[in-house]
Amino acid sequence: MTDSATEATALKMIRSEIALLSAIVTTIAFAFFGTQWMESLSPGSLLLVTVFLFGIILASAFGLVRHADTLAVLLGEPYGTLVLTLSVISIEVAMIAALMLTGNEYPTLARETMYAVVMIVLNGMVGLALLLGGLRHREQEYNLQGANSFLALILPLAVLVLIFPNYTQSTDGPTFSVPQEIFLCATALGLYAVFLAVQTVSHRSYFISPATESDATGPDLKDEHPGLVVHAPGFHAAMIIFYLLPIVFLSKTIAFPIDATIVSFDAPTALGGFIVAVLVLSPEALSSVRAAQANRLQRAVNLLLGSVAATISLTVPAVLLIAMATEKTVVLGLGPVDSILLLLTLGVCMVTFGSGRTNVLQGAVHIVLFLAYVGLMFD
Repeated sequence: MTDSATEATALKMIRSEIALLSAIVTTIAFAFFGTQWMESLSPGSLLLVTVFLFGIILASAFGLVRHADTLAVLLGEPYGTLVLTLSVISIEVAMIAALMLTGNEYPTLARETMYAVVMIVLNGMVGLALLLGGLRHREQEYNLQGANSFLALILPLAVLVLIFPNYTQSTDGPTFSVPQEIFLCATALGLYAVFLAVQTVSHRSYFISPATESDATGPDLKDEHPGLVVHAPGFHAAMIIFYLLPIVFLSKTIAFPIDATIVSFDAPTALGGFIVAVLVLSPEALSSVRAAQANRLQRAVNLLLGSVAATISLTVPAVLLIAMATEKTVVLGLGPVDSILLLLTLGVCMVTFGSGRTNVLQGAVHIVLFLAYVGLMFD
């Protein structure tokens, strides 16, 4: 390869990773000057800082997911979507941990974030994917056994984590005692380990699209990412780590302006968890909608239901372990209205993913439930 060709390749790679360079520069700037900057800012300026950091973190998340998508192409299903899901959830866990360790008392952050993830994914993202996929292809097919496996994990854990604390009597309020927290950590991690063994070893076929004519002749994952540049798997794995590091730091940095902005504008406290969830899930939403429009609903189902399963299974142990180590209180139980909406969502998901086929009506129903969630948050 000539020097000019090598230089062109290097410039192309730098342009493709501009989000990482921006995140690194922002991280260095806020590491040295961030505290002085934010302490002297007005509420309006803090809002601008929040928007700026939100954009940097979001761009970095998209960069991370781009490399996770490339690994998905290299590894195939179901490993590809599993890598993408775990990459996205690692951002969520890192952000919640960073926000918990800032010293601000925000005992409902984990609850609001997990609830937001469930509502955004199971209603907003599922609804959008099914709606757009149904409009383009009328009816779409997925592997019923795989969807049932996801729901078998999601339903009990969602109830144990977000509803059951309201009915325990060992502590005041919707919280768990330390033995109950230890049991919940072990249960979540144990069930997720069993699920991963089912997904990747014993019943891998459950998470692969049924053999239909459209799947046999349709595009592969590369066609969903026409601009994808594929390198060795180790390169993309390393880039995922490089993107994750500034995201973790900036997640801690954005904690102060988020809290200050919510207080200054008298916004609902649930908005903090909603912002974290939106930051984490935006890249995954794009991937799932793209897959549904390409008539690859199985990939969308793996991404969407997999993200909810991983969120509850991995976020809860991380949050509770941090709370026990720092002697912080974590409020998990939802209020009555949110509990009803959560149970309604889980029930509708059982109907939606109960036949092996979907259409535009199911997407519209989930969109309505998502709008109800957003409306109730601000009411």
